Amino acid sequence: MLKLSVGVIGVGMAFERLHYPAFQKLADKYEIAALCDVDKEKCVKWSNILGLSQDNIYTNWQDLLKRPDLNVIDIMVPIELNYEITREIARQSARKKIGIICEKPLAPNLEQAKAARELAVKYELPIMIAENFRYNQEYNIIRDLVRTRHVGNIHFFIQIHANDFPSKMKKDTFQAKEWRQHPEYPGGAITDTAVHDMAGLRHIFGPIEKLHAFGRPLQADYSPYSAVTVNFQFINGVIGQYTFYVSGQEIQRPLIGLRIFGSEGMIYLEEPGAGIINVFFNDGRQEQIPYQPDMGFYNELLNFYNALTGKEPISVPPEMEYGDLKTIHDILASIKEEQIIDVDETNLYQPSYQQEYWSDSHELH
Repeated sequence: MLKLSVGVIGVGMAFERLHYPAFQKLADKYEIAALCDVDKEKCVKWSNILGLSQDNIYTNWQDLLKRPDLNVIDIMVPIELNYEITREIARQSARKKIGIICEKPLAPNLEQAKAARELAVKYELPIMIAENFRYNQEYNIIRDLVRTRHVGNIHFFIQIHANDFPSKMKKDTFQAKEWRQHPEYPGGAITDTAVHDMAGLRHIFGPIEKLHAFGRPLQADYSPYSAVTVNFQFINGVIGQYTFYVSGQEIQRPLIGLRIFGSEGMIYLEEPGAGIINVFFNDGRQEQIPYQPDMGFYNELLNFYNALTGKEPISVPPEMEYGDLKTIHDILASIKEEQIIDVDETNLYQPSYQQEYWSDSHELH
């Protein structure tokens, strides 16, 4: 089987806990060939784990990009650097047709996000945004349950996500990172974390027609609001309410989670790691649908491999992730302006450039 050679930019927590385990499971499809991080000690540590020589580690991604053997660049850097690095790699790699993986969100602000969504078309490159919620098993199952009217016509949903940032920032977590505690992008923890939920909701219900949001102000660098509540109306007619609580936790069990109400029953997901989707019918029947949590990272890399080898299109291209980030910015704008905000301009997600990126004319090392 053909192996794609990967260069990794950023070997911190996201690489260690999210991408590297997925690469291990896909060792027949990917081979990590080069590492780059401003912290050389991290690169040395991972080079020893991966069995790479010191010639394969870099502290400047520009040097890594000069290598002729790479098929894929996987970018895992602070959010404020996502667009700048992706843009430069795309610009410099257009002739090589290197595939690019960029973490979510695709840019720190909406202006850069608008430019980011054009990069794949402009440079004719395969670019995937690693939004794992769109690849998670539970969201794919729920999407199919909704589309097949498993509980009848969907009328509304409620979702509450409590993410105790103050507590997590003192532990060995993503929230402990300095750049997350003092972010250089609008929305702070709301942008960084709630964007996953926006991706999940849009994956299930499709594009959003309009929203109206409220926020409780918070005097903290990590977030402008301790909680936001949003009323949604989707283009397909579904309405719902979403609350993100960044400054505390939900104590009771079971959690409120995501509850979708249909004419013949309801769908309930307590949290992404629950492992079970519960379905309750109006006639008293129940179903428990098991799934494997945290498969999004594996599935996104598998999708990207299949896209680069001509088997399927990329499921989450930049313009799709642009819509997820725009939803977050629309929430922030609605709170600030005290207005209902129009969100999606179209009900179509399929980008025009989807194609088989790799063919016999492209040499893969």
